[in-house]
Amino acid sequence: MQGSRFMAAALTALVCLMFSQPAAGAVSLGDAAGRYAIDGNSSIRFSIANAAGGALKGRFARFKGSIRIDDRDAGRSSVDITIYPASVMTGQGRVDSFLRSDAVFDAANASEIRFRSTSVRRSGAASATIEGQLAARGRNGTEKFTAELVALKGGRILFHVVGKVLRSRYGMDVGTPIYSNVVDFDMTLSGHRG
Repeated sequence: MQGSRFMAAALTALVCLMFSQPAAGAVSLGDAAGRYAIDGNSSIRFSIANAAGGALKGRFARFKGSIRIDDRDAGRSSVDITIYPASVMTGQGRVDSFLRSDAVFDAANASEIRFRSTSVRRSGAASATIEGQLAARGRNGTEKFTAELVALKGGRILFHVVGKVLRSRYGMDVGTPIYSNVVDFDMTLSGHRG
């Protein structure tokens, strides 16, 4: 349930500031520079493949975070995201309760999953790779996400972030190998400057 990695998604925002868009109306780093607060229009989704076919899919309803974009040096940009595992939702009450239990997230004793970026590297005109430290259930691990800028207008920013996280790094590998050890994250992060 490295769904928490979604935090890494926040790092994605950093990516946005690292690129300049081509053509008229293009966005410059100067335009994107500043601090952005991740807002409720964002979506942090995850899926875990099942050996029998299909996948367990879910999302986190509560999270907060900020992205700071440095217009002179993308590598000095930063992302800080906190996810609340008690807000996990799969559409199945029993599964949600199990994920919140001490078998997986242990939400009662580990109420937050946090991601802090340590490195942002531009990988294309509108994309970047973000690395950082993920803390969950008292364990820390280095995670990597890929972010792509989707839009920047009127002080608002939107990006798409994807990444894979190993559940076993955080003591959440219950159910393997029936359920994959790999958690696929697919996030849409929306933020406003300020």
